[in-house]
Amino acid sequence: MSLPFTPYPEGMTLPPEFYDTTALEAAPRLIGHTLVRRTEDGDIRSRIVETESYGGIEDKGSHAHGGRRTARTQIMFGRGGTAYIYLIYGMYHCLNVVTGAVDDPQAVLIRAVEPLTAEDEALMRKYRGAAARKPVVLSGGPGKLCRGLRIDKSLNGQSLLEQGGPLWIEAGRPLRKETIMQSPRINIAYAQEYAAKPWRFFLRDNPYVPLLDKNMNVFQEF
Repeated sequence: MSLPFTPYPEGMTLPPEFYDTTALEAAPRLIGHTLVRRTEDGDIRSRIVETESYGGIEDKGSHAHGGRRTARTQIMFGRGGTAYIYLIYGMYHCLNVVTGAVDDPQAVLIRAVEPLTAEDEALMRKYRGAAARKPVVLSGGPGKLCRGLRIDKSLNGQSLLEQGGPLWIEAGRPLRKETIMQSPRINIAYAQEYAAKPWRFFLRDNPYVPLLDKNMNVFQEF
């Protein structure tokens, strides 16, 4: 599978039409773009380096499988461009980007990010509140990155289209001499035949991405 990557000027907030696709289309396209979190200590910018697709009522790994519409999943049924945030194991928050059309539940899980500058990294370390000697320990996992960016359920339903809000996504620098890999998603054995779908995408050899699966394929090279 190979998809075209639409260039946007660096620093531009990704427009609404960027999110008018399925999660499977949006997940690899989000790689390389910049997640911005505004805090009282300043903005933190980080590059998205790992994502997972959870799309459609047929996906047994999705919270909205079978058209399940609850108070939690209702956000997934809205138009793309909002944040879907939930708690797992009673302690870890996960950030998802809603995509697709109204009544078509699609979401992309952000699994890992890379701080853009030393200042961004310093703020993330401050908020993590734990020693993170390796990059992957800092923000190489959905719960870790949410702690490092102070993302919790108070941001659930937040629009990602408004620059200057508490959370948004900007166009990043075009990928250069990098390779996007794909592999099965992580820790979703319950999804039965959907557990093996290669719907996880990440930058190869990026130090913020945990290499949890050897069953990897090249998605696209730059």
